[in-house]
Formats: sequence, C-alpha cells, structure tokens
Amino acid sequence: MSDLICVAFDEPDTADKVLHALTAMTKEQLIELTDACVVVRPPEGELQLKQMVPLTKVGALSGGSSGALWGALVGLLFLNPLAGMVIGAGVGAGTGALAGRLSDYGIDDDFIRRVGSAIKPNSSALFLQIRKVTADKVLERLRAEGFHGHVLQTSLTNEQEAALQKAISESNA
Repeated sequence: MSDLICVAFDEPDTADKVLHALTAMTKEQLIELTDACVVVRPPEGELQLKQMVPLTKVGALSGGSSGALWGALVGLLFLNPLAGMVIGAGVGAGTGALAGRLSDYGIDDDFIRRVGSAIKPNSSALFLQIRKVTADKVLERLRAEGFHGHVLQTSLTNEQEAALQKAISESNA
C-alpha cells in the first residue's frame, strides 16, 4: 500500500529540487516512489504539471519496439521483413502512445489539478506516492538541505501527518 503526500513550497523551483533529492535517495533505498508530480503555479497563467513518468513516451517506446518485432515476423511471411518492421514500428508506436495517453495510474491528474490550484501564485507543490520510506533519515536529509514547506494533504494518520508537518516546519526556523 502506498501513501500520498502533497507538500507546498513558497518558491517555484523548490518542488523540483526536493524531487531531485528524493530521487537520489532512491538509489540508497531510503525511499521508494511509485509516482510523483511537480506542480508549478507561475505568477500569471495556468498550472504546470510535470509528471515523473511520461506515460505517452513510455507507451510509444514499448509499442514501437514490440510493433517492430511483430512487423518483422509478419514481413517474413511476405518476404519483406524490413518493410514489415518499419510499418510495425510505426503502428506499434502510435498505438502505444495512444494507450499511454489514455491510461493513467498513480496519482490522479484531476486530484493534482484540484489540490494544486490551492497553492499561491509563484510557488510550487510536490505530489508523492510513496511505497516505502525510512522517514527519519529522509526528513533529516531534507532538513539538512534547507527545504521547508507545508503539508497540503496526505493519506497518513493524524499523528504521522503532524510529525511530517513539524519536521518540514522546523527547517523554517
């Protein structure tokens, strides 16, 4: 089971920096992220969402490679495997991109937009879906790097949420 954590930051680039720090911690097995999204609200204009996993690109790549393989095999039947590979890759990439665009797993985009619209202009927010975390070490590192923010929403218990809020508020002091 994963936990959802949404944290808002006063600067527009802080959410990106925190996500970069957390991604580095995944290599040390301190945290395991299922999904993440950075939301930036410019001084004027619409929210900007930066998904951790671009599903359209992933779908196009996997669809293109499997389409090329199947196209080459079918092309062998018609004695033209190169043409089959090219056509199969094109069709596979298109259908894979479409499937990636239509499938949405992880954090719901509508939820991200709804909660993200609550942040003030010229700020950012980080949405995390976390499978596993060594909370004390992760919070200690984020605190040492000077990141601070405030919790918008979580799926944590009230006690865990209060501890998280206290930890990220302590870096303010």
